[in-house]
Amino acid sequence: MIQIDGAWLAAHPLPQPGPDTDKNKRGHVLAAGGSQAVPGALRLTGEAALRAGAGKVQLATVETATALLGVTLPEAAVFPLPVNRDGELSAKAGKMLADMLTRCDTLVLGPGMGAEADNEAILEAVLARPRDGLELLIDAAMIGAAAHMAEAVRAYAGRVIFTPHPGEMALLMDCDADRVTAEPEALARDAAARFDATIVLKSSETWIASPDAETLHYPGGGPGLATGGSGDVLAGIIGGLVSRGAPPRIAAAWGVWLHGEAGKALAQRVGPLGFLARELPAEIPALMAAN
Repeated sequence: MIQIDGAWLAAHPLPQPGPDTDKNKRGHVLAAGGSQAVPGALRLTGEAALRAGAGKVQLATVETATALLGVTLPEAAVFPLPVNRDGELSAKAGKMLADMLTRCDTLVLGPGMGAEADNEAILEAVLARPRDGLELLIDAAMIGAAAHMAEAVRAYAGRVIFTPHPGEMALLMDCDADRVTAEPEALARDAAARFDATIVLKSSETWIASPDAETLHYPGGGPGLATGGSGDVLAGIIGGLVSRGAPPRIAAAWGVWLHGEAGKALAQRVGPLGFLARELPAEIPALMAAN
């Protein structure tokens, strides 16, 4: 096990754009998710991806939320997706997303989605379109939908990142929640091997496991990060870093560290509790520049 600290970050720097870069060369993120109950989740994910250095961001969400989302994050393009009777994304959204994959380098799928979405149908449609250069980050309710799709995930040859909290990890690995608590590092390694993917098992401390690599550990950014929308921000940070060209393991480690250190900075300036998830992304550029 390796601790993520300043020395590790210095030894594994993020790719940097040259002076002649443009937005098309800095990575293109498509973030998909949200629901009628959580229409603003992708605003957190999209802003975090931009703050992490992505050149372009597109957001795909429930059709009733697109106008508001486009106004609150004018830097992003916004696309409507159909909903089911529960106000969550419907199965038809899967084919639409699959058709959009040629427009992005990285798909962040799941922020703001609930169990009532047609998650398995959506994920099956997306996973059916693997191509070189396409990275996937699977978050929130989409994680459990992948439990019986290991073969389809492995077709991406290590280009998939899962970001489960303990409950989602239990669903992904079809195991008792007690196992997640008792042996998080071992379980994360097992999941990484099963899916040939990078696993970011997040809680008060975070474990990052990738196939054929030593497990990484981050001790945590404090209890203030245990707030609504915090995971949506983390997904966006990692997605933005991957789109810039960072390998999944390095992007995950940097993303977890940036998210945690942003929480520590806000805890000192605002207070240990009570800062908001939407305040986290603004901390990211300075933290990257200083490390």
